[in-house]
Amino acid sequence: MSDAFSVVRTEPLLESVVFHVERRFVEGAGETFDRDIVVHSGAVSILPIADDGSIGLLRQYRASQDQVLWELPAGTRDVPGEPEEVTAARELAEEMGLQAQSITRLCRYLNSPGWTTQATTIFVARGLSTVERAPDGPEESSAEVVWLSRDEACSLLDGHEPLESATMIALLHVCGMQPLG
Repeated sequence: MSDAFSVVRTEPLLESVVFHVERRFVEGAGETFDRDIVVHSGAVSILPIADDGSIGLLRQYRASQDQVLWELPAGTRDVPGEPEEVTAARELAEEMGLQAQSITRLCRYLNSPGWTTQATTIFVARGLSTVERAPDGPEESSAEVVWLSRDEACSLLDGHEPLESATMIALLHVCGMQPLG
């Protein structure tokens, strides 16, 4: 079915520091139609697990939700050509003040394929040591670094606290629950 549809033209609508928006004209199913798409370079999220099994998370304000969310340290892949693992290590240091002996890929998911190209790769960081934290911007500077036991982190999956999607996916893995596939 994917061969039956193709983008034949794009038109820029908005340029931003983090993303841009374009109108895509698509041919398929016997007609031409358009879709407005947020084009994003992608992101990484990192699940830090300490030697004692505790899980590092952030409590960070997000203007889109106008509230504080539970989140993994994460960041946009905004350095052209930078390998994902390098972006993950940089973001882990900036946001959590951590360096990892190992950073391994857990999974990659499409954030919302109906309207954005953004894909996020989630990594697990182990063998942690502290480095100087270097947050970027008011939200990161105000973010609270929190260490939770595995059970405490897993209890966030009950839906009573606002939880960002990569964090939910990583916790489903850690807590032994796999999303339905």
